[in-house]
Amino acid sequence: MSEAWHHPQETVYRRYILWFFYACIIYSLIGFSWGAIMGGISEFRHFVDHRLHGNLIVRGHTHINLLGWVEMAIFGAVYYIIPRLVKRPIYSLKLVKVHFWVHNIGLLGMVIFFVMAGIMGGMASVTASPAEVELIVKPLLATMGIFGTLVLLANGIWAYNLFRTCAGWEKSYEKEAN
Repeated sequence: MSEAWHHPQETVYRRYILWFFYACIIYSLIGFSWGAIMGGISEFRHFVDHRLHGNLIVRGHTHINLLGWVEMAIFGAVYYIIPRLVKRPIYSLKLVKVHFWVHNIGLLGMVIFFVMAGIMGGMASVTASPAEVELIVKPLLATMGIFGTLVLLANGIWAYNLFRTCAGWEKSYEKEAN
């Protein structure tokens, strides 16, 4: 490994890379268990499949898996690989930290509000009209959208940080060749 890649905050950077992997593991266990429970408990499966907005609980499950398990693994791997590939440190350790926390807060908020909307909408649909159920679910989904925007922002931060890390990578190789 080229000495140019090493920097004083390498330990903190490595810690965050590992935190992305730890988050991946935690989200995968939650997502796998959630799926098994949804599939294995017939009353829960019926609620999710047949109640108005019950399918929002499935959306919470899919977001835990996709944005938690899969994305966290990808983020950790790419944060590990890119500096080695371009032989330079990550552009901004601060952006890595912001990315981690904003993404996790956004994801957890999305999942909580998806599930709340699914449960409340599903329960209300037993006695309320579809219009009345919509009045219950709409503000929950709007709040979920705010948290979803945080995830999108975090992904933009990730992309920007990687782009800045990679930009001009040829110069690192030219220096090494000389």
